[in-house]
Amino acid sequence: MSSTQGSHSLAFRVMRLCRPSFHVDPPLRLDPADLIVGEDIFDDPIAASELPRLFDSHVSKPTDSSDLSYRSRFLLHDPSDPMGLSGLLVLPQAFGAIYLGETFCSYISINNSSNFEVKDVVIKAEIQTERQRILLLDTSKSPVESIRAGGRYDFIVEHDVKELGAHTLVCTALYNDGDGERKYLPQFFKFIVANPLSVRTKVRVVKETTFLEACIENHTKSNLLMDQVDFEPAPHWTATILKADGHHSDSNSQTRHTFKQPVLIRSGGGIHNYLYQLKLSSRGSAEMKVEGSNILGKLQITWRTNLGEPGRLQTQQILGTPITRSDIELHVAEVPSVINLERPFTLHLKLTNQTERELGPFEVLLSQNGLHEEKVVRINGLQTTALPQVAAFSYADFHLNLIATKLGVQRITGITVFDTREKRSYDPLPDLEIFVDLD
Repeated sequence: MSSTQGSHSLAFRVMRLCRPSFHVDPPLRLDPADLIVGEDIFDDPIAASELPRLFDSHVSKPTDSSDLSYRSRFLLHDPSDPMGLSGLLVLPQAFGAIYLGETFCSYISINNSSNFEVKDVVIKAEIQTERQRILLLDTSKSPVESIRAGGRYDFIVEHDVKELGAHTLVCTALYNDGDGERKYLPQFFKFIVANPLSVRTKVRVVKETTFLEACIENHTKSNLLMDQVDFEPAPHWTATILKADGHHSDSNSQTRHTFKQPVLIRSGGGIHNYLYQLKLSSRGSAEMKVEGSNILGKLQITWRTNLGEPGRLQTQQILGTPITRSDIELHVAEVPSVINLERPFTLHLKLTNQTERELGPFEVLLSQNGLHEEKVVRINGLQTTALPQVAAFSYADFHLNLIATKLGVQRITGITVFDTREKRSYDPLPDLEIFVDLD
C-alpha cells in the first residue's frame, strides 16, 4: 500500500525480493484404468491378468509430441504425478509475511509516466520503525541525471529486520518536472514484522549443576531448518548441550562430523526441545563477588526455510535462580567408610571464608532442632570446637569427634557455626546420612 499527494510525473513501484515457491497443479491426476474397471477386478485373479490387454484396447496413448489437445495432461505418467507438484516455480504474487531475524530485500522502480523527461532526480529510501529511521539509499551526492518519458530507474535495498511491529518503507524523490518546477514525491509502503518463533525456557538446579531447557516453537507457515541453536553462557559459566544417545554406524558418524544435519521444526506450531548443562567455573565460583547475580547467558539461533532463506535471532539474557552466597561455606570433606555402634569416629569438615575480609574466630557445635528430639549422633568429648580466624577467600580444616547410639541409617543434624566476634550464627550444615553397623 502506498500514499501520494498531488500530481506527479514519477511514481514508485515496490516488489519484495524473496525466493519463489513451488507450483502445485490443483487438478488431481488419475489413472485411466480407474475409469474403465473398478477395484473389484483385483478380487478375481483371471480378470486381473486380463487388465493390461483390456487397458491397451480401450485407451490410446498419444505419442505424438505435436498433439495440442492436452488430452493426456491428467494421466499418471510418473509415480510423483498424484502430488500435483510440477517442475515449475512461481514468483511472489504478494508482499507476504515478514519475520523478525530475516533480511528484508526489496526491488524498487521509479517510473516516469509523463510525456516529458524529468531531470536531477534525488532518490531516498529508508525504513521507519517506532524507534528509529534507517537510511537505505541516498543519491543526494550523485542525483540521477534524467529519466526519459515512459522510462524508469531501478534499485535494490536490503535491511536486517531487528524489530517487531509496524514498519514503513519511505521512498522519496526530488526532481525537476518538464516545465522546470522542482517537485517532491513521498510514498509510504507499510508492512508488519511478526515473530517467527517463540522460546520458552525452564531452569532447574540440582546440587552444583544447573539445567536449562529451551523449547522452540515455529509460528511461521513454512518449515524451519535449525542450523544452529547455541547457548552462550555468561562469564564464570560453562555450558554443555545434552543429547539423547543414538546408535549409528561409523560411516554415519563421519558424515555427521562433515555435515551437521539441521533440525526440522514443522510449520504452524512445531516444537523442538534443547537441554543444556551449566556449571560454575572453578575460578568463578571462588571469586564471584556479586551476590544475587542470576544471568545465565543467551541463545543464538539461526535457521533456513524450505528454499534456503536465512534467519537469525538472539534471545535476551536468560535468568536463573539468584546466586545467594553466605559469608562462609561449611561442607563435609570426608566421612569414614565404616562407622560402628557406640564407637567414636571422626568427621572431616572444611570451613571456607567467601568474603574479602577476615572472619572469626568461630565455634562449631551441635544445635538442638527440637525440645523433645533425641540426637542419635552426638559429639564425643568437648561439645564445642574452637576455630581461629580465617583469612579472606581462605579455608580451615578441622575434625569433629562423634559417636552413634543406634544401628542402621542415621542422620547427623544441627552442625552449626557461630562467629564469636560478630555474635552471629550461620545456617546449619544440611543433614548428613550415615550407616551405623555392629562392631
